Amino acid sequence: PVTDGSRELHSLCAQLEFLLQFDLKEKRSFFGLRKDYWDFLCQGLAQRRQEHEGVRFVTSLDKLKTPLGKGRAFLRYCLVHQQLAETLQLCFLDPESLREWYYARSPFLNPQHQAEILGSLYELDGVIFHLTL
Repeated sequence: PVTDGSRELHSLCAQLEFLLQFDLKEKRSFFGLRKDYWDFLCQGLAQRRQEHEGVRFVTSLDKLKTPLGKGRAFLRYCLVHQQLAETLQLCFLDPESLREWYYARSPFLNPQHQAEILGSLYELDGVIFHLTL
């Protein structure tokens, strides 16, 4: 199993975060706080009317204050529960929402790149992750 001490885990999480932030449009909340991929994921799941246990879990953690911290915790949750590819695929189903959150260079807006990314992430479902949540 992959644990918190794994170098590969840190590299994987950094690459996932890079992909999710690459060409992400700058958005602000009502209070002026910068939004991040966490907000994109929450909106994407809400549009699909998907109550995601990971969102519920992350929002229950009082120590997490920033969208970036919440996003990181959510990615870890999805890896542990083998839900990352499926969760992202749900968020990618609405092309209008993707264009609302990402500029044209985002690999998520290119169907071929999106399929390759999701295919790779579905392969992670066969990996066991023992991470501290």
